[in-house]
This record gives sequence, structure tokens and C-alpha cells, in this order.
Amino acid sequence: MTTLLNHSKLTLVHVMSAARRRLIGHHVEAVLVRGDNGAFLVDVEDMSVGWRLARDGEYGAAELQRVLSVITEQATVLMVGTHVGTLAVPASKHCRNLIAIEANPRTFQLLQENLLLNECHNVRALNIAANDKNEEIQFVLSRTNSGGSKRMPMIPAYAYFYDSPKIVPVEAHPLDEVLGDSPIDIVLMDIEGSEYFALGGMQRILSRASVLFMEFIPHHLRNVSGVSVDQLLGRIRQHFSTMFVPSQEITVSRDRFGEVLQAMYDHEQSDEGIVFKK
Repeated sequence: MTTLLNHSKLTLVHVMSAARRRLIGHHVEAVLVRGDNGAFLVDVEDMSVGWRLARDGEYGAAELQRVLSVITEQATVLMVGTHVGTLAVPASKHCRNLIAIEANPRTFQLLQENLLLNECHNVRALNIAANDKNEEIQFVLSRTNSGGSKRMPMIPAYAYFYDSPKIVPVEAHPLDEVLGDSPIDIVLMDIEGSEYFALGGMQRILSRASVLFMEFIPHHLRNVSGVSVDQLLGRIRQHFSTMFVPSQEITVSRDRFGEVLQAMYDHEQSDEGIVFKK
């Protein structure tokens, strides 16, 4: 979810998720959805990506089209925060290689199974959290919206804990170290507030990448990572010259990155995939 919902709405979604679990049965780990871009096993309790796949047959169509518009057959794509693969699977069909990073251990199992289901032989999947140093972090495994799983927030807002998530330790590493000199052309990042930490550990990757797609959510900056817009841009600005904000349909140059994102932050405006280019 890209915005903080009020308590009553969150509670209602959780009740629906629990009812779905009771109806399907406690021995069912996942359900199979055949969508427009492949077959996907999704968590039974997931009322976000899983529910939309089941209802609409697709998820993130607009974002996928923006990604496909810059991918070439020779490109290597790095996807940080892959979830169950709804973007990774179709994207992998249009590039040479795709590296999939997913920190949630339960979601990572589903991702691996979905890569097999869809015969994605050019994908390397890693079950780690992207970070600016090597360490073990506490990770919140959201149930009702598994895509909202995240590192332990600095401020424990109700919206991150309303569904009684399990908290587990997860290995976190700088991707510059993990991937070494692997050539990366395009980076996609959707990691629920960990962007600042991940970006700090992939400066070498960003220096070579031509495009960065990144989710921007003000309450994640404020509550999860505890950094300012300027601190976030301090790990991006030097690598890219233009920024496209799909939700506002504007493209700005480097000197206006801070102005535009700060205004969005001040007005609690989110975007699922801001695009930075060289």
C-alpha cells in the first residue's frame, strides 16, 4: 500500500484476510493465479498483490510498461524488492539477465517457485536485504500485504503492525560487494523504506546504470529509514541527470530533484516508480 490508511480500513482488510485464510484452510500455503503475464503462486493471506492478480489477472501494468520501454535484449536488470515476481517474470523475457533481490524469506520461496513455473532461466535470485553495510537486521513479515514487509521501522506506526506480523532476522549486505563487477544497466527498487540504506551500498552499481526506477513514499522516509529527502537524494543525485515523476507527468533536471520531491513529501504524495536517467 502506498499511503497510510486509517485504523478502521486496515482492520477491515485484516478481517477479510483472516476470513480468506479460514475459508481456504490453514494447510494451504499459497494459491495459484494464472494472469496475463504468467502463473504465480501467491500467499493466501495477501490482500494486495495476490488479491489484485486474482481479481484482474495482472498487477502493476503501467509500471511494467515503463520498465519494458527501456529494457533491451542485451540489458542486465537488477530488481531490488522483487516480491513474488509479478514484474520480474515478464521483464526477464525481454532482457539478457535479471538479478532478483528479495529479503522476505517466505516471499522468496514463492519467488523461486514462480521463476520455475514460468521457466525464467536467466534470473539469479538472492534472499538478502540490500543495505549499506554487512549486518543482520530485524525484518517485519507483513501478512495482509506481504509486499509491505520491511526492515524494522524506526517509528512503529500502526499501519506496519496491524496484522500481527512475525519479526525475523535477515542478512543484509551492500550490493556492490555481493554483485562485484557484474554489469547492471537498469535498477528497479521497491523496498518499503529501505531505499536509503540500499542506495548507500550500491554506489558503484548506480555509477554504471543508465536508469533507476524507485518507489517514493513519504511515510517510509519518515518512519522506516528516518532520513530527509535531501539525505536520500545525496545517494542518487550525482549519478543521474533527469527525473520523471509518473504521477505528476513531469520531467525535471538534477537541480530540481530536491524541490519536486520535497514538495511531494510535504503533501504526503507518493509515487510507485520515479524514473531517474543519466
